[in-house]
Amino acid sequence: MISKKMEEAINKQINEEMYSAYLYLSMAGYFAEQNLMGFHNWLYVQYHEELVHAEKFYKYLVERGGQVRLAAIKEPEHTWKGPRDAFEAVLKHERHITGRINELVDMAEAEKDRASFAMLQWFVNEQVEEEANAQDILAKLEMVGDHKQGLLMIDRALAERKKG
Repeated sequence: MISKKMEEAINKQINEEMYSAYLYLSMAGYFAEQNLMGFHNWLYVQYHEELVHAEKFYKYLVERGGQVRLAAIKEPEHTWKGPRDAFEAVLKHERHITGRINELVDMAEAEKDRASFAMLQWFVNEQVEEEANAQDILAKLEMVGDHKQGLLMIDRALAERKKG
């Protein structure tokens, strides 16, 4: 049985993951409006990945006998100044999620909840990848600056991302 404190924290994390999905779907829509369909694709795939993350937390909570309590998802932003601004927001958001995961790990350690600690290690590793991906795209955007050809090359590369 999972503690009430951990149950509440995981329910909050389900909401965080759903918000992440909502944010990335909003960003995908923004890029579709800009006719940057590679960026759209990358963020649409990311949207699906965040849903999987929420589902992992949901299933874990059910397996541990916790009560799932879904809360309203706040409305995400809808516009950005451009690709660089959007991916600065992606990186900032992923760093926020990393902080939340680290708080959950700390809580699991404090409560000696080895099952939660073990489950959370997957998310710790996932967040390393999430931040690295965002940083990589942002670095490329900074490299090309205002050169439209470079932006189109990045867009073409991002179009190749497939759902995993």
